[in-house]
Amino acid sequence: MIRYIRWSAYCCLVLLVALLFHTARLQLVRSAELSANPANKRGDIARYARPRGDILVDGRPVTGSRDSGQALRYERTYANGPLYAPVTGFASQTYGTSFVERAEDGVLAGTDPALTVLPLWHDLTRRRPAAGHAVTTVKAGLQAAAYTGLAGRRGAVVALEPATGRILALVSSPSYDPAELSGTGPGVARAWARLNADPARPMLNRALRETYPPGSTFKIVTAAAALDAEVVTDADAPTRTPDPYVLPGTNTPLPNASTGCEDASMAAAIQWSCNTVMAKIGVEVGLRGMVEAAERFGFNDGGLRVPSWVSRSNFDTDMSRDQLALSSIGQFNTRATPLQMAMVAAAVANGGEIRRPYLVEAATQHDGDPVRRARRHDLHRAMNPATALRLQQLMRKVVEEGTGRNAAIPGAEVGGKTGTAQHGLGNAGTPYAWFIAWARAENTPVPGVAVAVVVEDAEADRGDISGNSSAAPIARAVMAAALAAEPGARPAPAAPGRRPAR
Repeated sequence: MIRYIRWSAYCCLVLLVALLFHTARLQLVRSAELSANPANKRGDIARYARPRGDILVDGRPVTGSRDSGQALRYERTYANGPLYAPVTGFASQTYGTSFVERAEDGVLAGTDPALTVLPLWHDLTRRRPAAGHAVTTVKAGLQAAAYTGLAGRRGAVVALEPATGRILALVSSPSYDPAELSGTGPGVARAWARLNADPARPMLNRALRETYPPGSTFKIVTAAAALDAEVVTDADAPTRTPDPYVLPGTNTPLPNASTGCEDASMAAAIQWSCNTVMAKIGVEVGLRGMVEAAERFGFNDGGLRVPSWVSRSNFDTDMSRDQLALSSIGQFNTRATPLQMAMVAAAVANGGEIRRPYLVEAATQHDGDPVRRARRHDLHRAMNPATALRLQQLMRKVVEEGTGRNAAIPGAEVGGKTGTAQHGLGNAGTPYAWFIAWARAENTPVPGVAVAVVVEDAEADRGDISGNSSAAPIARAVMAAALAAEPGARPAPAAPGRRPAR
């Protein structure tokens, strides 16, 4: 009898060892595989078992959570969803996350180890700390001014604080409501299909992910290259440029939209947006000089994050002289995101120095204690300080007496540059209207805001499209909102100018 008990004990011991081995294998070897198995819903159930942390604008949440009563309990909600969609992105139980919702997902979902001082304890107990929050750099007043100014037209607005790189406004139009994608079920699938099939592409973040020919706004880069390389030593001196200017190595004349450009100085060419002068100057700077100048401003950089990735702005590194002439006025293959052109304006405003733009000021715990803060980084110096000072003067003339009068703000110093970018086969597409600018409030030492506006406006009359008429009023509204928020500064709105401009 004892022998049978002994064999039974041996058998039980073998089974216990096998059970322990199998359990260890599941927990230590196959845990990641099983957790990632689409059939395993435990992770999703746990992820949505509690409310998600919020994204904050001006200290107030623009997101929330709703108890759906389903297995995936809490769904994302959005306050003013279309207004902030380019900032927040979406957090969908079906389609994942995007933009800040994606970049700060660990904090917002409560899975970031930095949310607790004892992360190992939470791993052992399988309990998550309370979800944290993402504090953005966006200012509600600027965001609203930009969104209202675009009024549903296709385009984008980016506003930066030149001294820090903070993104104060990030608007893409037309937009969408991320709440439509939050949950599960056929309604969410239909919304996803509809939004992706929409020819207006409302889910495209035009401010960060779309690149456009920058047109005449790129002339600021060309002017900086010429001054830094001393190809132009006196911006007020005649340039001996014919009108029209025949592109080098071709019989193709390059015309101007403005009059009085023959033999104009570089200062006049910026003020009245003379294509011929700036194209000729770009050729004189040369391919290498123009490429180096463009890259100092951030062109050809595919690694920019804000923290979401940003499309690479392009300036070709291998061109013939006629192509270089066109590229120097923002045409040919030159393409830029609105963020990139806001960086150009900010570099001028900040004495030639570019700060790395960023959108998230801090990630915090649920009670507001910071988990981490954004670190300010210089990208590089885009131009010499003396060049930046001269360009500030030239850009002020554009607004005071030139093509950008619709950007003027009483009681403030404003510098800008208009642009009308041709595109499409044979330039047959409706031109894009651009305006880049910076503004400094009275009694403040440095410019407080730099902005870039692009309006696609495919429904408009081709003759009505210009940076001054379509884009400058939007920039003015955004800059006025920024300056009004500064202590002691109350700039009044300006009446729009009447001079038709390029």
